[in-house]
Amino acid sequence: MGCTLLSMSENSVNRRKFLYGTGAVGITGLAGCSGNGGDGGDGSDGGDGSNGSDGSDGSDGGSQDLSLRVGTSAGGTQDVGLAVERAVSQESDTLSYSTIESPGYIGTIRRMANNQFNAGITDNNSLAKALDETGAFEEQPVERIPQYGFYAFPYSIYIIARDGTGIETFDDLAGANVYPAEPGYSTRATTLDVWSQDPTADVYDQMNIQNMGVDSAPGAMEEGNIDASIAYGTPGVRYTGFVQEIASRIDVHYVEPTDALRQSAESYPGAGTGTTSYADWSIADADIGTDEVFHWNLEVNYTFNPEANPDAVYELCRVVDEHNDTVNEGEAQFNDFESTEDMLGSARENIPVHRGAVQYYQDNDAWDDSLTEGDSA
Repeated sequence: MGCTLLSMSENSVNRRKFLYGTGAVGITGLAGCSGNGGDGGDGSDGGDGSNGSDGSDGSDGGSQDLSLRVGTSAGGTQDVGLAVERAVSQESDTLSYSTIESPGYIGTIRRMANNQFNAGITDNNSLAKALDETGAFEEQPVERIPQYGFYAFPYSIYIIARDGTGIETFDDLAGANVYPAEPGYSTRATTLDVWSQDPTADVYDQMNIQNMGVDSAPGAMEEGNIDASIAYGTPGVRYTGFVQEIASRIDVHYVEPTDALRQSAESYPGAGTGTTSYADWSIADADIGTDEVFHWNLEVNYTFNPEANPDAVYELCRVVDEHNDTVNEGEAQFNDFESTEDMLGSARENIPVHRGAVQYYQDNDAWDDSLTEGDSA
């Protein structure tokens, strides 16, 4: 799988295990908290998860009791979380890992703020908005914001159009019926955030944005009610279901990015960008008329509450790094790390890194001094 397995001596394992001693306080969370996330596999937010008790059970969270309860959206995100959970059960003698269903990435942040679990899978765009108290957090901010741990996977996004529409470039979307995924989906929110800023706002303002569920989109496109749609998934692995269905039923082609779109995507702080060979990531074997696709990325991360036991966070970092192949065998969507540094691939200067993860990166000569270590609780 191209991962780097790091050999560690027994002494270093022992030092790692007891690195922080037994005084740290851990939070284990409220059992049975589930939510209704969307089925699009992109961490869609079916609710804000703002209700609930603090869920702390009084565990001392010491090195003999390493426990992470991980809030995880439905769909592809949950598949990744379960693969990590299986790897932990196989490769760690000290860490207890539990997957708790959570209603989307924003809902996960809210539930972590309420101590319903001490870890969660969420995205950079939602984290940035929580830190800045914008978007969904403008009127309902949270007092506790999760800290970065490591990059889990991207949802990479670009545009396809129905043949016969005359849409060839991003500028041609002005006046067109455009589907940016289902309302509430994090891929939609990130896409509209990219499009609505300069220098693409003038085109975005002229789009006829379509609002419907992902189950209705392929039929609407087939009937001519949608001219163009975002296509997204994890490069080299798969696309989300409705995109595969569109390409299976309808003749579609790639919408070429303009310089303005590239600029908007590259300048937006809540998203990453990249280019992928289409031969390595085709939709249902369809020829969409391009050799490569430019995409903006919803970057999905493992995050931790400040109170999460640093030994537990350290151990989880070790498992997904040293046993990356085990996680990938369980779910190919999880990142294939070629080096420990790759785990920081989605880290941002404005998002603090949990101290347990910082220690892991420092011990493996992978820490980036431009990043900030988060405060402990």
